[in-house]
Amino acid sequence: MRGNGVTRGMGKNVFLLGITSFLNDFSSEMIMPILPMFLLSLGGGGFVVGVVGGLRDSLSSLLKVIFGHISDRTGRRKVYVTSGYITSSLFKLLLALSKAWQHVLLFTSLERVGKGMRTAARDAIIADSIPTERGRGFGIHRALDTSGAVAGSATVLLLLLYLNPPFRRIILLAALLAFLSLLPLALVKEVRGRRGTEGFLMSLRALPSPLKRFIVASTIFSLANFSYMFFILKAHEAFPGELSVALPVLLYLLFNIFYAAFSIPFGRLSDRVGRRPVIASGYLLFSLTSLGFTLARGALLYGVLFALYGVVYAIVDGNQRAYVSDLSPGELRGTALGSYHTLAGLAALPGSIIAGLLWEVNSSMTFLYGALMASAASIVLLSLMGEKHKERRPLQ
Repeated sequence: MRGNGVTRGMGKNVFLLGITSFLNDFSSEMIMPILPMFLLSLGGGGFVVGVVGGLRDSLSSLLKVIFGHISDRTGRRKVYVTSGYITSSLFKLLLALSKAWQHVLLFTSLERVGKGMRTAARDAIIADSIPTERGRGFGIHRALDTSGAVAGSATVLLLLLYLNPPFRRIILLAALLAFLSLLPLALVKEVRGRRGTEGFLMSLRALPSPLKRFIVASTIFSLANFSYMFFILKAHEAFPGELSVALPVLLYLLFNIFYAAFSIPFGRLSDRVGRRPVIASGYLLFSLTSLGFTLARGALLYGVLFALYGVVYAIVDGNQRAYVSDLSPGELRGTALGSYHTLAGLAALPGSIIAGLLWEVNSSMTFLYGALMASAASIVLLSLMGEKHKERRPLQ
């Protein structure tokens, strides 16, 4: 009975963190579908979109390994999760005051500082809360997180269709909603485990070799996985006139619906058959989806492609976090997750800049680049980890 009680208590952590992510993403996803068009309205172009998309991810990623390591050393996770959500909420408020694309660049980047503070510590809490079914656990969290994205995308779509408020007013409303995400955190309990004793560099060197090899493959995929804003801009470019704003937001909503719907099933699948083949299939599907965007014509095909884009995230996002957790010892889990997130985010900056430069030449070249890099990531994942590493039970 005691074991069942512990299991229920730890599952409660996953649920509460999922509700927090639901509310935060409700806020964020009211902003994200309109952000590339907001940049265009302030004088930005494809290159600016690439810089904003890449820099906002990279700046947060620089902090993920640092705060992940600190959470290992202190044995405390929740304080960094809470501080991160507060920071993000404050800078969303400032984003609503932007008058030029340079302001957007600054405030969206600083808003991502909060993500850098919270992500590794939050993922470590999830991993430690349900150590035997991490694929399902991260799938549940990703599903709740993305359900918030669905709600946010749907809300902004309805606002645009029926009220058509200025972009700044939508961002202000989203910022106010962000503060609600702090409420469920009060009930999250720390999961006490072994505290790390190694210094930062020693902790990095102590990460297991299979984990390091996986991070190489996931970083290559991050070079392919450029900012979502290019997918929205592609639809914006394809449907000028009255549909140029509402239809891309609708397609982005479709992306989030498929992301949310398939996160738990693919998490459970990876628990049964192993993470590596599931993740590799996600990389290959991204490659095929990107190729599809080079040929897309008509609303129906765009709908199919945005749905597949959502399935890619359902396959890859939670399972990569679960795999990193599987391959890392408990006392280094925050450092491991932070290293994974940091390198993935740093790769997103050159990936998005390259995508932006190619966009200025021809938008289809952006998606061809993504297809080639994702295929390379799949090959690296299967080759680096094929014979040298066998799937095994998660490290505790």
